[in-house]
Amino acid sequence: MRSDQPQKRRDAEVTQSRSFLSARSLRLWVSASRPPARFLVFGVVLAVLGLLAAAFAAGNQTQPSKQATQREVVITFDDLPVVSTRRDIDSWRDVTAKLITTITANKIPAIGFVNENKLISNGKRDDARVELLRRWVSIGLELGNHTFSHPDLHSTPVDEFEENVIRGEEVTRALLAEKNKKLRFFRHPFLHTGRSLEIKQRFESFLKERGYTIAPVTIDNSEWIFARAYDNAIDKRDRAAASRVAEAYIPYMERKFEYFERQSLALLGYEMKHVLLLHANPLNADHFDDLVRMMKRRGYRFITLEEALKDKAYALPDTFTGAAGLTWLHRWAITRGVSKNFFQGEPRTPDFVLKLAGVASE
Repeated sequence: MRSDQPQKRRDAEVTQSRSFLSARSLRLWVSASRPPARFLVFGVVLAVLGLLAAAFAAGNQTQPSKQATQREVVITFDDLPVVSTRRDIDSWRDVTAKLITTITANKIPAIGFVNENKLISNGKRDDARVELLRRWVSIGLELGNHTFSHPDLHSTPVDEFEENVIRGEEVTRALLAEKNKKLRFFRHPFLHTGRSLEIKQRFESFLKERGYTIAPVTIDNSEWIFARAYDNAIDKRDRAAASRVAEAYIPYMERKFEYFERQSLALLGYEMKHVLLLHANPLNADHFDDLVRMMKRRGYRFITLEEALKDKAYALPDTFTGAAGLTWLHRWAITRGVSKNFFQGEPRTPDFVLKLAGVASE
């Protein structure tokens, strides 16, 4: 709740008190002047109406605040069907089942971005892996294209990269068609969108011609590092280490939410409809429900990517061509030329998580 709630309750109490005093004064005046009984009844009616009006006004005063604290976020999962150190189908089924259970229980209109090379086993398409994607579609969730094999646009020739996008459409498009849906969204691997405006604009034109809308990210994070550390701990049968990673994960993610909420206010003047980047991995399979509870506690409701993109912020210019894979909030800020101080304070991954993941830095 916002900090102005107690003040608004006090204002409402003052309003009611003033109405009560006005009603009491009216009764004293009526008693002193000894008017006819019908006027006495009229005075009482006025007093009651005054109290009702004050209560109605107090109720109305609290309503805008509830609306103002409502936050909205899209949940997106990259690297479907699953990204993990374990590649056996039973493990992948377990990850998929747990994620879908939490998504369904909380009525989250999530979207998953697919790398179709993960559907290949022993040199051919594995129907069991395709079935994992079908489970997403069967409960009404949307799928998007994340390229066939997750290449990097910053180090791959554009022609080759575009071919990889087309190759990554086949199964996903067919699965969506089974539910009379179209393949609409594309997510850049590594959030790399091109090292020059020429490449960036050329690739965006290619996507538009194929009917894609880019899926941006506004709440970026290093969840993938936590997931790697979690996998490594489980692979080593180190339950204590896995628990320690999991215990640090939700507080870290909440600090990320707090940071990007402030970034949105600072850059845009309001809290935008956010897009959260996650991955389909064992860490989220086991702890996505904890993450959902955190988001709900912060006042979030879950929306579709299509609904989020109606936010006017997503029409802002983005001319960023740097090497990093940045959140769109930071792209817009760089395009606008804001001070470097704007970017300060972003939460970092704990050192012990980096060490367990075998990652030198974020």
